[in-house]
Amino acid sequence: MVPGHEVVGEVVEVGPEVTKHSVGDVVGVGVIVGCCRECRPCKANIEQYCNKRIWSYNDVYTDGRPTQGGFASTMVVDQKFVVKIPAGLAPEQAAPLLCAGVTVYSPLKHFGLTAPGLRGGILGLGGVGHMGVKVAKAMGHHVTVISSSSKKRAEAMDHLGADAYLVSSDADAMAAAADSLDYIIDTVPVHHPMEPYLALLKLDGKHVLLGVIGEPLSFVSPMVMLGRKSITGSFIGSVDEAEEVLKFCVDKGLTSQIEVVKMGYVNEALERLERNDVRYRFVVDVAGSNIEEAAAEAPSN
Repeated sequence: MVPGHEVVGEVVEVGPEVTKHSVGDVVGVGVIVGCCRECRPCKANIEQYCNKRIWSYNDVYTDGRPTQGGFASTMVVDQKFVVKIPAGLAPEQAAPLLCAGVTVYSPLKHFGLTAPGLRGGILGLGGVGHMGVKVAKAMGHHVTVISSSSKKRAEAMDHLGADAYLVSSDADAMAAAADSLDYIIDTVPVHHPMEPYLALLKLDGKHVLLGVIGEPLSFVSPMVMLGRKSITGSFIGSVDEAEEVLKFCVDKGLTSQIEVVKMGYVNEALERLERNDVRYRFVVDVAGSNIEEAAAEAPSN
């Protein structure tokens, strides 16, 4: 398997039927590189919900060949799934927007949560959560970061510009914030209680799940019934939405907070990810890494 998604690079060759891109273009590819093109989601240009979607790595194309991700020296991708990186956006800044950025942009747009003045909560301040703060603030929202401890308060408010910070274990603060939020973007990828956060939502508030959690979540039904609240989910975004979020970030002057590393640093980067020691995305400079030399020097066992 050759992993790597959120890929940005330069077009070096195009097929005879390619019309969207030319050699020399700086382009990006997200998590999806194929779909059936016949189902309802595909016809609605929300191909990320196609049941026959093809992942950008560790999957198989329709011709039987394996998909190889952005850690490969080159990728071959259908033009439908390639977006042009707009001028004014550095490639290393654009890469995280193709997954983390569009993952928060898509539900805000789809559920009608783009109007200025809304009050939103971002649950979890990681790679997706930090983009949630930035995108929501750029839309003119009052943004509250919700976390299990106070250790990220300074970075949430001083560095990312959040308006408020709520510690979920502080019962008094949580009670004071009840019925105050129009929506919560929930990026937490592990099991967590729902009821404390549902209580923060106003009438008709929406709790949007973005984290992949492998065990059931639970809540008592009056928590949603008595406020006509919704628990819903969203999965990355479409190619069209990826292009929209790139333009949105250029127009608003938004950037992601990243650390650029070379391929030889990947193992250490993974260890730092385990320790939650990255703010907030590692971006691997594949072209700037001597992959062949690194492979020759790598131990065989």
